[in-house]
Amino acid sequence: MTATLYYFHDPMCSWCWGYKPEWTRLQAALPDKLKVQYVLGGLAPDTDKLMPEALQQKIISYWRKIETDLGASFNFDFWTRCQPRRATYPACRAVIAARWQSREFAMLDAIQEAYYLRAMNPSEPATLVQLARECELDAEQFSIDLDHEQTKEALETEIDFTRSIPIRGFPALVLEAQDQFWVMAIDYRDHTASLAEIQRLLSAAG
Repeated sequence: MTATLYYFHDPMCSWCWGYKPEWTRLQAALPDKLKVQYVLGGLAPDTDKLMPEALQQKIISYWRKIETDLGASFNFDFWTRCQPRRATYPACRAVIAARWQSREFAMLDAIQEAYYLRAMNPSEPATLVQLARECELDAEQFSIDLDHEQTKEALETEIDFTRSIPIRGFPALVLEAQDQFWVMAIDYRDHTASLAEIQRLLSAAG
């Protein structure tokens, strides 16, 4: 039986950052036969407009809640050092551009750490190119790929797939087996419930 666990995410999703420790533990405990596939959901399309103050305060409140509830670290200097824009598609394309060089997960980690810990803005192409260099990618090729039509099409394909699944936000876990899809409940503090549910469904699917 072929089975896939899809992880729907966005590099600039603060709840994905908060869930990261348990997601790492869950992946380590999954059965070897289960394929894990990351899918970029794309929270917010490209824009040059500054993020409205009300939205900034709303996102800051999310950061504080995740910090309090889950113990995740955030560098709130981001909100004074940077000019926030509600644009996550550039970061999503950066992950895909890094994928072309087999460095997808290194770039994902770099974007999250830059955004949440280093007070850098992943909505800015210059930031993404800097991170590509730090990840030892071919920065020139990365710069070309970042806005290449092929990269944009790959992101749109993943966003379309995300929208075809009945999930309510990111992160999201969806198990596919025997041509059926199951949306998994996520416990941000304990991965074992998700693991037990996945094991139960895989056993039932044969």
